Amino acid sequence: MLWIRTRRRRAANLRARAVSLAAVAATALGALTLAPQPAAAAPNYSGDPVQYWNNVLNGAIRTAGGAPGPLSRAAAMMNTAIYDAESSYQLRWHTMTSDPYLKAINYSAGWGVEGPGEEERVIGRTAYNILLKLFPDQTTYLDNKFKERFGTDPTGFDLLDLTVVGTIVKNTQDDRTADGSDDRAVYTPDAKPGAWLPTSYPDLPDPSCSQGSQAASPNWGLVKPWALDSGSQFRPSTPGAYASYENLLASPAYADQVAKVRSLGAAGSTTRTTDQTAAAWFWANDANGTYKPPGQLLDITARVAKDRGLTPYQNARLFALVSVAMADAAIGEWDVKYRTPIDLWRPVSAIREGGLDPAWKPLSGTTPCFPAWASGHSAFGAAWAGIMRQYFKSDNVSFTASTDDPHSPVRTRSFTSFSQAAHEDADSRIWLGVHYPWDASDGYALGDSIATWVFTHKMRAAGS
Repeated sequence: MLWIRTRRRRAANLRARAVSLAAVAATALGALTLAPQPAAAAPNYSGDPVQYWNNVLNGAIRTAGGAPGPLSRAAAMMNTAIYDAESSYQLRWHTMTSDPYLKAINYSAGWGVEGPGEEERVIGRTAYNILLKLFPDQTTYLDNKFKERFGTDPTGFDLLDLTVVGTIVKNTQDDRTADGSDDRAVYTPDAKPGAWLPTSYPDLPDPSCSQGSQAASPNWGLVKPWALDSGSQFRPSTPGAYASYENLLASPAYADQVAKVRSLGAAGSTTRTTDQTAAAWFWANDANGTYKPPGQLLDITARVAKDRGLTPYQNARLFALVSVAMADAAIGEWDVKYRTPIDLWRPVSAIREGGLDPAWKPLSGTTPCFPAWASGHSAFGAAWAGIMRQYFKSDNVSFTASTDDPHSPVRTRSFTSFSQAAHEDADSRIWLGVHYPWDASDGYALGDSIATWVFTHKMRAAGS
């Protein structure tokens, strides 16, 4: 009977050992694939994760402020990283249907099964880490937004950080290292009639634009593009194709341009309609504390995508395409502003310094601190509209857009096409008194060309 008791003891020991190993495995699985433990709260995965983190980005933009170029760069870094992270997730568990931006990582899942909330974690942990590098002074805000989504602190261990997120973040950062975005060389104006000069006047004080050295982002046209071959790839020649400031100022075309903005863009204009005034402020978003032109267009993108029920994978590609197009539009646009033969002065300078009306004021009150030609808003709007039109395979899509400019008399405006919104965005700069008509048209043409180039060369859908 002894051998029976011994056999029973061995069986009991084996069962106990199996239970113990199962407990260890379960503990390890939880540590490797679940959100950091112990959880402070249950995850809240309501709404699309790509849209959630773009809303977080817009919050950071409102606080950070600054010129459009660096902000568009931040959007492109976060959204291309999200897209490559989502592409990696699709490669691991589903099917990739479009090219990644840099690279999709064929990562190990550890246990051969998809972890709880894995798509959310891949996207969110990637977005958080990129934003933390871009906005290090907003750590508390970003930590709170992470915890709002996941119910845990972002410092907890997650295997996905080791297998995929860390690699995506590093790839994105390495790709933008030494891209020229940290060039702080100051600008020296051309110092002749027609050339840009600071736009601070005693009756229009602007401490941020009282010296030529304060011109914003003068070397942004030299930043490494995201999709273009160079910032000058689609560069137009000069305003009206005039070869010099002297020829430009002596031309009837220039006189006509100044006359139009003088009439339509004046603070007390009697020719600008009530709706044009509303549109001018709706699209402005120039002041710090707003989500600036790139942020406004990302917000509209989210509204359109939500209306059409896009999946996270579809959203990741759409937001990456829009962000890359806007980032390259900023580079191409600032190449035009500073690296062409004519760095055109703003309308307020043309009208006052040209002796037409020393008391003329633009509707905006202040003017962006960089040359007029061509319009950045126009380029951003056209780049956005071009991507949206090609992504949705139609321009005739109805949607409602929003603004957070504090001067806007309305919070929303509705449109029946992407190009309608983009053209109004471009024209609004004339009604605001900060741009000439050719700034709007040339900026629009530039942004539209960039959108087509981006859509046909980056993150292409399978079979395209």
